[in-house]
Amino acid sequence: MPTATTRILLADDHALVRRGVRLILDNEPDLSVIAEAGNGADAVEQARTHRPDLAILDIAMPRLTGLQAARELSRLLPDLRILILTMYDNEQYFFEALKAGASGYVLKSVADRDLVEACRAAMRDEPFLYPGAVNALIRNYLDRAADGATVPDKVITDREEEVLKLVAEGHSSKEIADLLFISVKTVERHRANMLQKLGLKDRLELTRYAIRAGLIEP
Repeated sequence: MPTATTRILLADDHALVRRGVRLILDNEPDLSVIAEAGNGADAVEQARTHRPDLAILDIAMPRLTGLQAARELSRLLPDLRILILTMYDNEQYFFEALKAGASGYVLKSVADRDLVEACRAAMRDEPFLYPGAVNALIRNYLDRAADGATVPDKVITDREEEVLKLVAEGHSSKEIADLLFISVKTVERHRANMLQKLGLKDRLELTRYAIRAGLIEP
C-alpha cells in the first residue's frame, strides 16, 4: 500500500533558504512542498488557499513572525500541523512556539539532519524536540516546581504584538491600519496601551523592545 504524501507549506523570507529546505523535503517520497510563502501573512493566506497537512514556518519573517502566523493558523486550521524553523537556539522562542501550537522546533543549522524526522513526527502527532530543547523543558519544569509557580502570561496581547512588530519595521500608523484592516485610531490606541504596559516612552524604545522580544531581527 503506497504511503500517503504529506502536503507541506514552506514559509521563509529568504528564497535561498526555501530552495535548500525544499530540496531536502522533495527528496523524500512521502513529503511534498505544495506552496511557499515569503512572510507570515502570506503563509496564512497560502494555508487557507491550499489547505496543506503541515506548515513549516521560519521564526523571523516580515509582516507576521512565524510565531504570530502559527497562532493564527492554529485558530483558523486546527488540524494543520506546524513546525517552527529557526536559527535561534533560544528557550524563550521554543516555549512561545509550543504555546503558539507548533509541534516541533527545528534549528536551521541541522535542518538537513532533523527536518525530515520532524515532519514525520508532526504527522504522527508527536512533538519533535532538538536535544537542547529537551534540556530546556526539564530545567523549566524543575525551576517552576521549585518556585511553586506557573509561567506568566505575556504582557501584551497578540494584536498589540502585531502592531508592535509593524511599528518596529518602520510602518506609519496609516500603513499599519491598512495592513491589519483596522482604523488609524485603533492603531494609536494599541500603541499607547503598549507604551503604558511596558513602561516605554517612544517608538525607538518600542523598536528596541521588539528586537529583544524576537519580533524583528536587529
